[in-house]
Amino acid sequence: MARNSIKTFSHLFFILLSCSSLIRSEALSQESEPYDPNRFERTIVSSGLVQPMEMTLAPDGTIYFIELGGNVKAFDPKTMQTKFVGKLEVTTIQENGLIGVALDPDFRTNQWIYFQYSPPSFSGQHISRFTLRDGLIDPTSEVLIMKYEEQRQECCHHAGSMEFGLDGCLYIGTGDNTNPFGDSEGFAPIDEREARSAFNALRTSANTKNYNGKVLRIRPLPQGGYAIPEGNLFPQDGSMGHPEIYVMGCRNPWRISIDRKTGYLYWGDVGPDAGGDGKRGPRGYDEVNQARGPGFFGWPLFIANNQPYRDYDFVSKESSDPFDPNKPINRSAFNSGTRELPPAKPAWIYYPGGKSNEFPELGSGGRTACAGPSYDFDPNLKSAIKFPQHFDRCLFIYEWSRNWIVAVHMDTESNIRSIEPFLPQMKFTRPIDMLFDQQGSLYVLEYGETWGVNADARLIRLDYRRGNRIPSVRIQSDKLAGKEPLEIRLTSDGTTDKDGDRLNYRWEIRRAEATDASTSQNTGNSSIAGTFASDSAVFTATQPGIYNATLFVDDQKGGTNQSTLSFIVGNAIPEVRFLKPRSGDFIEDGDPIAYQVLIQDKEDGSSEEIDGFDFIDADAPKRVFVQASLETGEGKEDLESAPSGLKRMRNSDCFNCHANDRPLVGPPFIEIANKYRDQTGALEKSIERVKNGSSGVWGKVPMLPHAQFSDLEIREMVEWVYSVRSNQMTEMRTGISNEFALLQTNKKIDGPIRLTVNYTDRGMGSVPPLTSSSSIVVRPRTTQAENSKRIQGMQILNSQNAENGKFCGGINNGSFFILDSVSLNHFSSITASVTSAGAGGRIEVRVGGIDGPLVSSMEVEVNGSWDKWYQVTGTKDPKVTKEESQPVDLYVVCRNESNRNGLMNIDWIRFNK
Repeated sequence: MARNSIKTFSHLFFILLSCSSLIRSEALSQESEPYDPNRFERTIVSSGLVQPMEMTLAPDGTIYFIELGGNVKAFDPKTMQTKFVGKLEVTTIQENGLIGVALDPDFRTNQWIYFQYSPPSFSGQHISRFTLRDGLIDPTSEVLIMKYEEQRQECCHHAGSMEFGLDGCLYIGTGDNTNPFGDSEGFAPIDEREARSAFNALRTSANTKNYNGKVLRIRPLPQGGYAIPEGNLFPQDGSMGHPEIYVMGCRNPWRISIDRKTGYLYWGDVGPDAGGDGKRGPRGYDEVNQARGPGFFGWPLFIANNQPYRDYDFVSKESSDPFDPNKPINRSAFNSGTRELPPAKPAWIYYPGGKSNEFPELGSGGRTACAGPSYDFDPNLKSAIKFPQHFDRCLFIYEWSRNWIVAVHMDTESNIRSIEPFLPQMKFTRPIDMLFDQQGSLYVLEYGETWGVNADARLIRLDYRRGNRIPSVRIQSDKLAGKEPLEIRLTSDGTTDKDGDRLNYRWEIRRAEATDASTSQNTGNSSIAGTFASDSAVFTATQPGIYNATLFVDDQKGGTNQSTLSFIVGNAIPEVRFLKPRSGDFIEDGDPIAYQVLIQDKEDGSSEEIDGFDFIDADAPKRVFVQASLETGEGKEDLESAPSGLKRMRNSDCFNCHANDRPLVGPPFIEIANKYRDQTGALEKSIERVKNGSSGVWGKVPMLPHAQFSDLEIREMVEWVYSVRSNQMTEMRTGISNEFALLQTNKKIDGPIRLTVNYTDRGMGSVPPLTSSSSIVVRPRTTQAENSKRIQGMQILNSQNAENGKFCGGINNGSFFILDSVSLNHFSSITASVTSAGAGGRIEVRVGGIDGPLVSSMEVEVNGSWDKWYQVTGTKDPKVTKEESQPVDLYVVCRNESNRNGLMNIDWIRFNK
């Protein structure tokens, strides 16, 4: 028996050794894979969110997230659907609301979910547990775990973030609940004057007997309430301070995270606003902190690496000695805890509004620090989309104001090894929470462009794609229609392969012989008119009809893709243009916008000869229509940050035949969306048409099958089409001449106006009609800065004192915005509405670029306020003129070479006669 046991053990040892070698080999293979940032793929998985705040991950992969107004939602990665889970009654005054969420460690069995929220009936926050039943919150299941008081007469800083640690304890971030403005002037808010307690963080963050300005650590009990775990900052008997306190001396720790390997606590702490060092202490810094145990992290006595503030008398306006980080004392009359505080711990990472000498990788600009999650590469995880080994032992930190994510590489002792900007070429729109799922993908909750409700608030997922990637196929053509014989020059320009593989090309051109309008399925009844085996092709069509040119591309490694372009032969494209107004013209408030267009068509004749141009019969289709719509800055589309459905369409053939707001070969997307958006079952039917092809639904031009896409990919594309909506500030007119009342209505016009004319000809027999369009931009003399064509280095912010409630702020040296299509001949001076409590500077208006010819310049003086607007005017350089037919783009550039940050705010620009 013993010998057999030894033999069996030896055999088992050999098997284990072999398995270990295989695992080690696989790990080495994955660890040695080269890191390629181009392998990251961004997918928008949920959109249309309203002030999203925090999220948490369930064991089955479902992501639960909350919105400030009280909504709770859940995203299911299996179905790619987001559903409403429940709503809590909250107050949102003074930045309150539903601010924190966490799932119980035993959520799989007990379905318990915890919320940190602001009940209307209590001046403070509740930490409550609810139970999910059939996937929905049972409103009768609330169990109060903890509550703590706050003042609500003044703003700010409620923080709001929760996470369970490895020890089963619930960590809760709370803000200092202190107004940082007024006489504090961006330094430590330590106002000791009577009735000014709300302006003094010594009563909260540095108070051992106050729950605000802390990270609390408790153990929730099944019956409600909580127990005090071992290892917090103060004794459990409460003799020195609240025993729930784990970390104190925080300002606004609104994003906390627990390292799932070490159990260490990380948080981003939003810092004060002082733009420079002064007699009262250091300038403002944001912090990212690491707590390996309990401690006091300084606020409001210290900031950054324990830089001390000075005690300050708000009556005499005099500063005295700096506070001592080794022996911090809270002498405030508003302090209800101990006077002697624990020695202050310095920040782990800290950075000001300007460039940081210690952490230059973090750049400059606004500051709203967030921390977590951490990532540990698992070589045994079978996932083709997990983050690469390059990010093993990384803490990901992110910036709500600067729109970036940064990877902090740590060593085996969790010390900083290096700091690396993460995907700096990709735009993140105010990331407000992040987490890794079980597959190693990173979810990012994006709050949206400004503080408030944003159309671009969404949940995105970042996957790291391994293996061979299929080519991205594009077709370019020198024309889409014309009389026969028609020579078409086709190229594959824009076709790429992310892996750099050598590509094979094959063209197939088919002429549709017949279509079946009685069915939505493509009949496939067509004949091959030409084939080519090259990256470009020249084809001459001698017969009228509808042609489809398909380009098939393979990468010789099994990756294939295709794209199709349709063109029409037998009907010339009409020509259309505006006679008046001219592009770049100014329009006056209260005046109608009169227009006149010229249309010429080989088959139909000129506009003077065509019957019915000045009168469109009610029963006849519109053949000439003109649209006036307000242009906004929302058109600054970045493909990397585009919705996933739009991104797939841009990489497909969709825009060969369709445009958003005008007909091409196929109908405009806005017409498709308006027709089907609210129809029951329409989405599924549209998905089927895109997949299998269709004809006769929108006209004679068939839509070919798109079987190269999965059902999920097609769903994303169709959902984006259904989301297309017309600009609310729009008027429509018919006829070659008419006028718009856009400026005579109650609508406030605060930006450039685009005029677009569309003309649809009569067609030629079986050859379908063609539509041509032309557009120009005119503008009122006053333009809101936030409605500029492009904004660089500024933020669109809200203010009740700004016109229309918004302005451009966060302005540093070199920040600019662009006003497009401006006529230089129709103004003599430029006025800007500005304000500055920072450095001030000058505004330069230049032609064509930030260093182009100077048109005008305006000096912005400091008036000591960020929202008390005043006007500055600069005359136009008389040497700068252009022909009337040549409108230009003007760059409005902000300069201050000596003090480069925090220059000014700009509300609007006016071009004076």
